[in-house]
Amino acid sequence: MTSNAQVGSVSEARGPAPVSVLVVEDDATIRRAVQLALERYGYRVAVAADGLSGLEAFRAGGHDLLILDVMLPELDGIGLCHRIREESPVPVLMMSARGDALDVVAGLEAGADDYVIKPVDTGVMVARIRALLRRATFRPDPEGPAAAGKPGRADHILVFGDLSVDTLGMEVRRAGETVSLTPTELRLLLEFAAAPGSVLDRRRLLRDVWDYGWEGDTRVVDLCVLRLRKKIGSGRIETVRGFGYKLVRG
Repeated sequence: MTSNAQVGSVSEARGPAPVSVLVVEDDATIRRAVQLALERYGYRVAVAADGLSGLEAFRAGGHDLLILDVMLPELDGIGLCHRIREESPVPVLMMSARGDALDVVAGLEAGADDYVIKPVDTGVMVARIRALLRRATFRPDPEGPAAAGKPGRADHILVFGDLSVDTLGMEVRRAGETVSLTPTELRLLLEFAAAPGSVLDRRRLLRDVWDYGWEGDTRVVDLCVLRLRKKIGSGRIETVRGFGYKLVRG
């Protein structure tokens, strides 16, 4: 594991209730290195060495974010992520060996929010964790563009056909039924809802939703849009080839 001293210090992560991270990694050396690195930034870290133990630890509760290796014994990281997504929208960061593009895609399709490549750079991992946690606690500005002047029954309730987005209650309904979204999916939908009919390119979405201050993998955007479409309706978000995506108004 490499390091990046510019990311921050231990005190930045500490607070009244330290963030709890569950790391599921079968390689003892990597598992210990990740644990020590995150603990230096003030995170409370629990570990598991295989997928079934990770599932048990997750179900025991109390974790704010999960880091899953793709290749795990007993139950691999993809299967574990699927199980977790059936029960919780908790932020999930996948770890994959360099060059395993299919593993990355499979992890994102399973519901992971983001990924890092091994050998893991400490600075990159902590930055991704912080971005995921910000999305998990995100609340839009009630005076901002997503909360006023848009179609809806009230300023903070945006309606697009059978889809309604409550930007204050952070609730999404489709045909009157509550739609369960992960924090990343919700943040992505809010970005679209703030500019219905406008084309948002992938780089902008990486910056505004994933909080990437550097070049990121646009597959993250494409696969999250795919998951979001399955939940809110396949025709609600249109692809504008060569440009990006837009939310259909009607």
